Amino acid sequence: MSPRWWPSNPAHVIVIPNDHFANLDEIPERALGAVYATAKRVAVALKDTRDCDGTSTRQHNGSGAGQDVFHFHVHVFPRFTGDGLYARDAEFRWSSPEERAPYAERLREALG
Repeated sequence: MSPRWWPSNPAHVIVIPNDHFANLDEIPERALGAVYATAKRVAVALKDTRDCDGTSTRQHNGSGAGQDVFHFHVHVFPRFTGDGLYARDAEFRWSSPEERAPYAERLREALG
């Protein structure tokens, strides 16, 4: 669970490979496929556990594209109709581990 929370989209998930690849340019296709297969599983689990209307994924490459952590990763967001997620990028806040715990537990159960 990401510690960054947006007002209408709390508790999104970050999918990260164990091996280090700085960005999309560097990650081998096999590892990329594994990351996105996991992102799909997470998206389905979010829909099952969050009663959301859909999901979105985000992935940035290079500082010019907004990448600020230089280890390849994919964000998976629960989405709700009219949530304005992308219009509210600057409105995130840092959440505590205690806030994230119930979301993580439900997701863990859904993922088996």
